[in-house]
Amino acid sequence: MVSYELVQDAEGRARARAVAYAGRHRVRRLSGPKLLALGVALGFLLFVLLAVRMGRLPIEGLWFYLAASVVAFLAYALDKSAAVRNQWRTQESTLHLFGLLGGWPGALVAQQMLRHKSAKTSFQVTFWITVALNCAALAWLLSPDGASWLQVALTKLRGLWAG
Repeated sequence: MVSYELVQDAEGRARARAVAYAGRHRVRRLSGPKLLALGVALGFLLFVLLAVRMGRLPIEGLWFYLAASVVAFLAYALDKSAAVRNQWRTQESTLHLFGLLGGWPGALVAQQMLRHKSAKTSFQVTFWITVALNCAALAWLLSPDGASWLQVALTKLRGLWAG
């Protein structure tokens, strides 16, 4: 069902104004905080991709950030769904751990797209601390000492996977 207000334009023709679909949600545009969150997340992942392309980070780094972001986004979505249905919730510390371990781009997008945990000040303060810590860890991994440590760690992991 559609509701509208019938008005006349400058030439006297009939036209509809204030059109609304009854029983439907209005279409939300990607703007403001949502667009900023998406831009920050994509910009960071582009930076990681650039680090891979320049040989400063192994490809596993990019895959790790992408996987962690998907996991974090899904954790926020499940928690939001549980909150709406008044069911068991994911602990905030778990959500923060996902962000700290590299899933913060997905968590940031989830907060804005799902409107979940985006207005709680104490959560946001802790979230941005985890982002800063994760970025500091990445900066160290891009340093000569961090890069050599990462190379040793990846060699050991590859050896475990190879059997």
